[in-house]
Amino acid sequence: MVAGTSSSAGKSVIVAALCRILSKRGYSVAPFKAQNMSLNSYVTKNGKEIAIAQAYQALAAGIEPDERMNPILLKPKGNFRSQLVVLGEAVKDVSIKEYYGELEWLKKVVEDAYKSLKEEFDVVVVEGAGGFAEINLFEKDLANIFTARIAKPKIIIAADIERGGAFASLYGTYSLLPEDVRKLVVGFIINKMRGDKSLLNSGIAELERLTGTKCFGIIPHAGFNIFSEDSLSLEEWENDGVVGVLRLPRISNFTDFEKIREVVKIVNLKEDLNDLEALIIPGTKETIRDLKEVKKFGMDEKIRRFAKNKPVIGICGGFQILGKEIVDEGVEYGKAKVKGLGLIDAVTFFKEFKKRTVQVEKRVTRDVAILDKIKGEKVRGYEIHMGVTKAKNPVFEDDGGSSEDGLVWGTYLHGLFLNDNVRKALYDYLGIIFKEETDEFEKFVDIFEKSVDIERIIELI
Repeated sequence: MVAGTSSSAGKSVIVAALCRILSKRGYSVAPFKAQNMSLNSYVTKNGKEIAIAQAYQALAAGIEPDERMNPILLKPKGNFRSQLVVLGEAVKDVSIKEYYGELEWLKKVVEDAYKSLKEEFDVVVVEGAGGFAEINLFEKDLANIFTARIAKPKIIIAADIERGGAFASLYGTYSLLPEDVRKLVVGFIINKMRGDKSLLNSGIAELERLTGTKCFGIIPHAGFNIFSEDSLSLEEWENDGVVGVLRLPRISNFTDFEKIREVVKIVNLKEDLNDLEALIIPGTKETIRDLKEVKKFGMDEKIRRFAKNKPVIGICGGFQILGKEIVDEGVEYGKAKVKGLGLIDAVTFFKEFKKRTVQVEKRVTRDVAILDKIKGEKVRGYEIHMGVTKAKNPVFEDDGGSSEDGLVWGTYLHGLFLNDNVRKALYDYLGIIFKEETDEFEKFVDIFEKSVDIERIIELI
């Protein structure tokens, strides 16, 4: 089990690396995170929704993502409420108190999912959530304390040294754990080190003396990006690209743009669009609320002006926002009829609490900006949305819609820019040479193996 002293300590990518290394050494291995809170999600082949991190970890292990790997997913909606997804199915919206009221049956879900994976695989690599020693939440903490008690794994605690206070965080986390869980801790990892590792030697020696627990290694700052799990990661994105991605307050699945990150600029609602060559309105967990925010800051008029000469793309909730109207019969926002930006002849209806989650493969069937050169070619993606949209001028067979001139178009397909042909079409439009990507995750795995005592970790398994 990889736990952390805080969020963004590197747990997700360390678990992914362990999954890859163990898989290469002949183990059958699966990731597991009892409960994740994230707006970046993935749809499995059987149409179940899980957090993107567990999907990534499964693929790193060479297996298909499975809903058991992330039995509980909370998708924040704002206003202190989240959508509760259990074993890949949206159940209902809950407040934190309501969620805690569901814990007894959810504990059974978590335990059954873990035990099922344990029976099927040689190794299950567990990821904790947030900080491991949230002492006010011990009895409610499914992802950390509860999972540690049912799985009794060997636990490694990771800290991000860039945040400062790594030794205090590691010692404090270790010391605050309940005794039965603390006994399961076998080591520490210090992540994201810049500079001379030897500067940490005396601190590591003292940490090991105080805890009687070894530090397995120091991972240097990788200097490249693997994947982002939550909206806090957006702060790490460089902001000088020419393809704008609108930072909606409730932005979701912005991992859609990881593969084009070098050309992306995250645009807040108060910014101008003057320096951009294309604009993307991404997914959102609350379409109507984010549409109202777009209008509140005058971004709607900026987008309309921009769309007269340059491409505007809407994905999922962004597609809904680009349409003429959204009609909610009390499902997402409450009963409401709201005018969209009117750039696509489309109307979206929210009639029931039902989510479409499916992997798809479709052809580009309409001449629209950027995609015109790959018309007729196939693309893959996945849908995760509530609401049904009736639109003119579909773009991908029966999906999406576009303006008559093709400059504005939208789709429900997440993962669009994971397709090589789509990325190449975008780069061609921008006048940038498209280069075959290198596997940066493999680079990280190589760095990880050289930086930590991987043999000792495997011995402990």
